[in-house]
Amino acid sequence: MIELRETEDGAILPVRAAPAARRDQIAGQHEGMLKVCVTQAAEKGKANKAIAQLLASALGLRKGQVTLLSGATARDKRFLITGISLAELKSRLDTVLAAISNGK
Repeated sequence: MIELRETEDGAILPVRAAPAARRDQIAGQHEGMLKVCVTQAAEKGKANKAIAQLLASALGLRKGQVTLLSGATARDKRFLITGISLAELKSRLDTVLAAISNGK
C-alpha cells in the first residue's frame, strides 16, 4: 500500500523514481512508494519534470497540481498533490494500480 500523507497544503505522494527507463510508465508499488519509470535521464531536473508530468496525466490532474517537495537528486522523492482530497487521490491511485495489475 502506498503511504500517502495529508497536509494542510495537500497530499504527499512518495515516489520511487526509475530514470532512463525504456518507456514512461507507472510500474506499481515499491516499499510503500509509487514506482514511476521515465525515459528522461536524471540530469538537470529532466527526470523530475517528466515524473511530475506522468503523475499528472495518469491521475487526471493539471501539471500545476503536482509539485516536487523533496528528493530532487535522490531516487526516493515526495510530491505534493493539491486540489483533490486524500480520499480522491487514493481512489485514482487504486484505479491506476488496478489497470497495471490487469495488464492494461
